[in-house]
Amino acid sequence: MTDLKSRLTDPTLLKSASFIDGGWVDSSDTFEVRNPADGSLVAKVADIGAGGAHRAVDAAARAFQTWKKTPVFERARIVRRWHELIVEHASDLGAIITAEMGKPYKEARGEVVYGAGFISWAAEEAMRLHGETLPTQAPGSRGWTIHQPVGVVACITPWNFPSAMISRKCGPALAAGCTVVVKPAPETPLSALALAELAKRAGFPAGVFNVINGKAEVLGPVMTGAPAVRMIGFTGSTEVGKLLMRQAADGIKRVSLELGGNAPFLVMDDADVELAADGVMASKFRAAGQTCVSANRIIAQDGVADALIKALKRRVEKLKVGSGFDERTNVGPLIHQEAVEHVSALVEDARTRGAKVLVGGQSLSAKMGGAFYAPTLIEAGEDQGLDMATSEIFGPVATVYRASDEAEMIRLANDTRHGLAAYLYTNDVGRVHRMSEALEFGMVGVNAPMVGSPSTPFGGMKESGIGREGGKWGVEEFTELKFVMLGGVDR
Repeated sequence: MTDLKSRLTDPTLLKSASFIDGGWVDSSDTFEVRNPADGSLVAKVADIGAGGAHRAVDAAARAFQTWKKTPVFERARIVRRWHELIVEHASDLGAIITAEMGKPYKEARGEVVYGAGFISWAAEEAMRLHGETLPTQAPGSRGWTIHQPVGVVACITPWNFPSAMISRKCGPALAAGCTVVVKPAPETPLSALALAELAKRAGFPAGVFNVINGKAEVLGPVMTGAPAVRMIGFTGSTEVGKLLMRQAADGIKRVSLELGGNAPFLVMDDADVELAADGVMASKFRAAGQTCVSANRIIAQDGVADALIKALKRRVEKLKVGSGFDERTNVGPLIHQEAVEHVSALVEDARTRGAKVLVGGQSLSAKMGGAFYAPTLIEAGEDQGLDMATSEIFGPVATVYRASDEAEMIRLANDTRHGLAAYLYTNDVGRVHRMSEALEFGMVGVNAPMVGSPSTPFGGMKESGIGREGGKWGVEEFTELKFVMLGGVDR
């Protein structure tokens, strides 16, 4: 793994400038990117400022006039080549993620390949993006629909999946004929810049794919306010999503928002407990619990609660915490020390409310020299109104709540303003239908701890967002549906 870490200095793959109009643009203003596992400096990245953001939007607007007219077969060829290059460089891209975000290298490389799948799927889906011939009331007339690209898309992406969130948005947008300006999180800009380098090698014309870095409060208003930007694609917190939606309203811009989650993980009394425990581990502890679809509330029916807690305790105790470049590591660092403090406060609140900390329950930052928190298992008491039950934990903390019957399980699961993902473990096919329909979430994993794939829709209800990524829906998201009426054909 040390070989991969040393390759991060490869100047042919890793840039520290912004990528605008087909070239690299530097700036004297910079910000630091540090490895959360040890605080070491990974890179200094150029802060492009408002002027650079306007330049990127203008470049994307010019390029759109040509890119939207490019035959879909040619667009798809270039998009597929981008996918091929990403897969070829998955080891390097994974190492970049581990260095700037901290997740274990195996997970990081898996993220790259997973995200690339959305690009490949979008390239194929765009060639099948067709309209319909429709009946009309007027004699002799004809009507039909066509899909046309929205225009310039501003993609604002988070730090927890710094490669896949760009792939999931930009692959479909580019395949549909849009041009993009990507603004990655300041904690993880290097993955975006590496993808820009590969996009250049794939053959995207200048201005079609742009990456800008800098302060969100400076770049954000440019992206939401520029008339040339017709759509905002954002993954991140609900609070920031609301702000972007308000800013985009003045220009009546389309928004696609994948926001916060508060995923319930329901284990019914007829479920396979060992299978459910494996599902909790996969959902809860990947990326150290820092995912929007991570199991946030594990709700077990009384008949299996004790057995589930016992099975989870065995598994959590075996988790290895450390640097993502250590092959033995299961749980890497949190993104920064503020995240550790957030998780610590949630656990302390649970303690004061009578919850039992069965494993972990403490920061490891002082001991390990990075932003680490111990993998933790908590059994909630009678007080189910814990702070961590109503907010995203975003850390390696699994809390088990108890419920008596199906109705109570559904009530507890839906008692949240969020509605992104939910999980249900049961062997009763009747329950599968009843409960998956009753759960107020955009995605439900039944006996499955993962809900995202390139071919399926990903998105939420309520305050978890608007729009879908993945499958045909992810490509259609970046198009305008136009109706054409032709009169007098039979005269």
